[in-house]
Amino acid sequence: MTASLPAPTSSDTATRVVGLRTQHGPGLLGVPRTGLRLSWHAESDDADARLLGYQLASGDERGELTASDPVAAVRTTGIEVAADLAPRERRAFAVRVATTAGWSAWSDPLVVEAGVDGPDLVAAVIGLDTPADGPVPLLRTEFTLDRVPQSARLRLSALGLVDAWINGARATDALLTPGWTSYQQRILVDTLDVTALLHEGVNVIVLAVADGWYRGSFGFARRQAIYGGRSGALAQVEADGEVLAKTDASWQAGLGAIRSASIYDGTVIDLRLDDPAVHRPGFTGADWGAASVVEVDRARFAPRSAPPVRIVAERPMTTTPHAGRTRLDSGQNLSGWVRLVVRGRAGDVVTVRHAEVLEPSGDLHVKALRSAKATDVYTLDRDGEHTLEPAFTFHGFRYADVEGAEVVSATAVAISSDLAPRSTFDSSHEALNRFHSNVFWSQRDNFVSVPTDCPQRDERLGWTGDAQAFAATANTLMDTEAFWMSWLRDLEIDQTDEGGVPAVVPDIIRPQDMLMGGVPTENMGRAGWADAATIVPLAVYESYGSDEVLARQRSSMRRWVEHLRRRAGDSVVLPGGDFQFSDWLDPDAPGERPWEAKVSADFVANAFYAQSARLLARAERALGDDTTADEYEALADRVGAATFERWGEEAVLTQSGAAIALEFGLAPAARREEIAAGLAANVRRENGRIATGFLGTPLVLFALSHAGHLDEAYLMLLRREAPSWLYQVDRGATTVWERWDAILPDGSIHSGAMDALPTEDASEDETGMLSFNHYAYGAMIDWVYRTVAGLAPDAADPGYRTVHVAPRPAAGLDRASASIQTPQGRLAIDWRLVDGVFEATLEVPFGSRALLELPVTSGSAATVDGAAAPAELRHGTHRIVVTAPAIAAAEAVVPA
Repeated sequence: MTASLPAPTSSDTATRVVGLRTQHGPGLLGVPRTGLRLSWHAESDDADARLLGYQLASGDERGELTASDPVAAVRTTGIEVAADLAPRERRAFAVRVATTAGWSAWSDPLVVEAGVDGPDLVAAVIGLDTPADGPVPLLRTEFTLDRVPQSARLRLSALGLVDAWINGARATDALLTPGWTSYQQRILVDTLDVTALLHEGVNVIVLAVADGWYRGSFGFARRQAIYGGRSGALAQVEADGEVLAKTDASWQAGLGAIRSASIYDGTVIDLRLDDPAVHRPGFTGADWGAASVVEVDRARFAPRSAPPVRIVAERPMTTTPHAGRTRLDSGQNLSGWVRLVVRGRAGDVVTVRHAEVLEPSGDLHVKALRSAKATDVYTLDRDGEHTLEPAFTFHGFRYADVEGAEVVSATAVAISSDLAPRSTFDSSHEALNRFHSNVFWSQRDNFVSVPTDCPQRDERLGWTGDAQAFAATANTLMDTEAFWMSWLRDLEIDQTDEGGVPAVVPDIIRPQDMLMGGVPTENMGRAGWADAATIVPLAVYESYGSDEVLARQRSSMRRWVEHLRRRAGDSVVLPGGDFQFSDWLDPDAPGERPWEAKVSADFVANAFYAQSARLLARAERALGDDTTADEYEALADRVGAATFERWGEEAVLTQSGAAIALEFGLAPAARREEIAAGLAANVRRENGRIATGFLGTPLVLFALSHAGHLDEAYLMLLRREAPSWLYQVDRGATTVWERWDAILPDGSIHSGAMDALPTEDASEDETGMLSFNHYAYGAMIDWVYRTVAGLAPDAADPGYRTVHVAPRPAAGLDRASASIQTPQGRLAIDWRLVDGVFEATLEVPFGSRALLELPVTSGSAATVDGAAAPAELRHGTHRIVVTAPAIAAAEAVVPA
């Protein structure tokens, strides 16, 4: 027994262990067999109790659990479970915690069920030889049961996308299964509990297999068969140690109602070809034949490790007539489709066309879609009412036009990777509240299997630059840890042998696909994009507190930094001349050449080189390798100093350059105050006008507030004129725009002009770049939580074990409340200014300590729970009062 822990018989009845889970999230069956970690948190009614340690117990779910030795530790996230699980094994876990008052009761048990890797599967991948982007094949078989098993599982995957039915019922509510990964090495296998779908006698399983990302026309070059020339599905039904059915050459294959299914173009469905008998025993389709086996390396199949895509919201749509069609409006830009109820006649063709915004004329704005048709087409099979929904597609839209039948009702169905919301925010500033909602929706709409840039046009790619810029905000808004861990695995797969990181993950771009200024452009190793290899893991670590992401990604992070070191060669800094995205979409860059930012591309490239080395040093130190950490810290210092010496003087004259120099620690200590003052003067001179692109925007408010220039930070935050965040709100945005001026002050829509063609023969309508649903500029919401609400995790003690509570009120913003579901539990604040006095209620979870940095002035008196305010608080709900508080002077600038 560890001496610092209480006796094993001592009882703390005031403390409860809750939320025991794996790193893969709640409810997931068939998790990876190796590297299992557990997390939990505790709640305590004892204000004096302190967390001291924990004890784990594990074993067969049907027997008594065996306790391991107690551990003295206050960390309760990402705790490693030493033994790997066997394929299909179900193991139960429980935990109790030690506090200064004794031991809590054991938690409710958590049963973890292991999945199977490819070599453990006996099913083959099967399909029907059809053209890419053609009709969707159906695959079916029958199997007989003499009894219903106690527990049955379906292992399901595909080269492409697959839906499964057993006895006519969908096997899962997951969508776009198995999702998009780097298919050349990793294809996910879902494990589904299908016990309730089986019955005695003959059972029927039917699969529909679409091309999806695997074989369909995808990427802005619209290449087909990116990963392979044949699509197909893998399915295996198991129960009681026996395989009841598996995909093989004995299955039958044919075509059904779905005549085409494209992620970009939509779905074409002819209901006259739908035969419900396919789900019943004895079906024999006239044109059906034997399925064929699709050869694939089984080693590519691996258990799912993150939540799948599901329906996450449904919104009723209003209907109005427009130009002979029925106009639908959901009131919210989203990713998904329209569930349509129509009344028509047999043979009627119903067409649903989608768009994010309307032209000034009132027509759908479809030019921004480029080549994506974003259209669903249905042919009715009978007279009367029909409920219509597409399959194997999704659209980015708020509006839709319907023609061909009478619309009875319409529902906008929103889909996303099923990530639980993690936080809430509200304030006295309604436009800021709306922008917070816009950012949340843009994350929801773009976190569809991978973190995409946009959900509507012929792109929807996992751009690494957007991802790293937004990662910290994403981690605050939603429970994204498992999502990022899965995507980072693909990032490492797509790294080159030399360590280069692509601009999109999964990587499907070829130089000929991406012409910048008419020149084929390599997408590997671009500054601020490839640095997602280091930035995202550290953002996940800081927000969730488990070092698993660092341990898993350390090799990838090292390879990226060493790649940069090799590129620098004998020089400290990188040689110039390579194409860089730079501070992409700087509002002052030429609209058609968004990479030509004000700040030097060479400064940006080397600044991110230094920052990646510094982040790698932090990771090495967190993992216990101080020697290697010192080496990379020294490298970061050398590169940073050389970068500032060579390009710094000019760079800091720009908002992005100054912000990068300050936040990445490039500016010499003696110059920091001067550079920050210059940045603040720039913002004040421009009346808060933002002049940053994708790389500067996440940093500029922090650069101002960290240097004490809160007035200018709020002036920028609350500005209403273009370019600004709240200008979008005033223009009716319900998500975040890609361009600051996507809709111009006169109401016209930006042309989207872009001197970067996807192909040499692209038409004018296929060359623009305009999205009304891009989360990158929403990255400042991380600052809102940390500064307006005043809740921030500590970098040295991550996962909100130590919390900085530093709310900062401002003129025009006199109330804010926020909550975050941290690994320790709910952290929340509700503050307001009442007659010139700052009053706040702070809720600190058990296991966290809150460091108070209150908005005080020389004339303030600060109290907590009626006594003089301490520097640190522990768990509980606390009442904070500050007289004569500091209040930032800037107010929102309201346009005339």
